[in-house]
Amino acid sequence: QVQVVESGGGLVQAGGSLRLSCAVSGYIVSINVMGWYRRPPGKQRELVASITSSGTANYADSVKGRFTISRDNADNTVYLQMNSLRPEDTAIYFCKANVQTPFGYASDYWGEGALVTVSS
Repeated sequence: QVQVVESGGGLVQAGGSLRLSCAVSGYIVSINVMGWYRRPPGKQRELVASITSSGTANYADSVKGRFTISRDNADNTVYLQMNSLRPEDTAIYFCKANVQTPFGYASDYWGEGALVTVSS
């Protein structure tokens, strides 16, 4: 019904930049909050950043000033620009979208994740 697909992960040196993209498609009436989460090796998943449909963004303290979340409502896409990357940013990054479907309810949909590896 709804598909969430991340792209843009990869290997980068410390201090470098990467941009993640997440495209949402399917039976969509509207998308509420969109967010990026990550799961570092051996740790639990954590919120990185989220953004409302009106553009209000929220960031984890660990990425403030380095990461920027944005979205394109026309294309149902959310982005995560990651600058000044650190080895501790190494993780699988997941996109989540809260989608209002034509079936009368909103649900959270997750992508399969994109691996980001930052070398020291």
